Amino acid sequence: ELLWSGRPALSALPWICGGLVATVLLWQAARLLDQLWWRPRRLERALRSQGLRGTRYRFLLGDVNDYARQTKEASSGPPMPPRCHDVGPRAMPFLYSTIQEHGAPCISWFGPVPKVSITDPALVREVMSSKLARDVEKFKFPALTRLLADGVGNYEGDRWAKHRRILNPAFHAEKLKNLQLMLPAFTACCEELVGRWEQSLGPDGSWEVDVCPELQSLTGDVISQTAFGSSYLEGRRIFQLQTEQIGRFMAAVNKIMIPGYMSFPTKNNRRMHQINKEIESILRGIIAKRMQAIQEGESTKDDLLGLLLESNMSDTDENGQSTLGMSADEVTMILYEVLRLYPPATVFTRKTYKKIEIGGITYPAGVMFEMPVLYIHHDTDIWGEDVHQFKPDRFAEGISKASKDPGAFFPFGWGPRICIGQNFALLEAKMALCMILQRFEFELAPSYTHTPHSVMMLRPMHGAPIRLHTI
Repeated sequence: ELLWSGRPALSALPWICGGLVATVLLWQAARLLDQLWWRPRRLERALRSQGLRGTRYRFLLGDVNDYARQTKEASSGPPMPPRCHDVGPRAMPFLYSTIQEHGAPCISWFGPVPKVSITDPALVREVMSSKLARDVEKFKFPALTRLLADGVGNYEGDRWAKHRRILNPAFHAEKLKNLQLMLPAFTACCEELVGRWEQSLGPDGSWEVDVCPELQSLTGDVISQTAFGSSYLEGRRIFQLQTEQIGRFMAAVNKIMIPGYMSFPTKNNRRMHQINKEIESILRGIIAKRMQAIQEGESTKDDLLGLLLESNMSDTDENGQSTLGMSADEVTMILYEVLRLYPPATVFTRKTYKKIEIGGITYPAGVMFEMPVLYIHHDTDIWGEDVHQFKPDRFAEGISKASKDPGAFFPFGWGPRICIGQNFALLEAKMALCMILQRFEFELAPSYTHTPHSVMMLRPMHGAPIRLHTI
């Protein structure tokens, strides 16, 4: 009656609005409580009921504080012996201590998300196989990862399949070797590096240099030259911005558990958004100029961008219609052994979004799989008692015969989502290593401290100074 009686209805309006607001707030609070408490507890019971052991869930942060504390303690400890390659416990202390206490596979917590660490190569291959491609997805924080590397690596389902199909031809090993620009660009960048080193040699024919930033700069120059051709200076700017973005990403990742954190107007968040906008602007400008050149009949097939645009424009749908998809043996052996002992990515992750069965255990949706490459590459049961020794000849008969398990070596991932740039990276590394060995002998500098740590990638904490000697 109040609603139809004029003035009384107006007086009731604040009560109605207040009730609606209270209902919405209660619903949001219940949803948040389920996400941060009841759901993690349900997942924990489901995993423990099948015999999995591990740490207990703690509200909101899980094991994040323990992870950060152990990492800080390991990083601040004394350096390792210079030629000790048993780097796992220092680079991944929380993982090693958890597996030592609970065995593998075991449960730990990334905030409210249960993380199951898998160290059996056969189970790792199963998780990363094409058979489960539609049941598991890459673990990511949408608000954060799109500011760092949004692209085919973060896509899922049909969108990923379409982009991967377009990209694959440009990164085929033989196509990279046969391109008119690729090898000359690789050679020119390497020549510039060794030439600069030669000019820096002292009167005694030697020079101490930190090769870590030198090789990072080489990689950026090679990718900029081969990917963007004449626009390589703009490409170099992208790499400079991405380097800054990685540091800011790591500063934010431990706070991402706070609901809505990336929308807070912090200095770090604002700068990350500025970097992302500048990178997108540069890329859109480069692509627009190249597309215009293609439309005007210019040849653009001598760099990766030209190949990608060509592949993109020639991609066809299921009906065959054209559619635009998106705007030396010893040296090999040495590289493989380095990648075994010091894989760039120490861990790969996936997350279930439907119930699946792996290794006799049923995992509900919402479980994160952690596949520690570094741990598996240093497993004595797989590689033998000499696992921590640098022995390139273990790969003399190929990757499949280098260990007791033919699939235990996967520095670039496994399955359909294996790193698309692995052929590019290995070709660059082979050329650089060969050209450096032709000009120099080198040894560790007295100032070198063996302190490997993991920040997105495995790298030396205090650089890698070496002393070069001319040949």
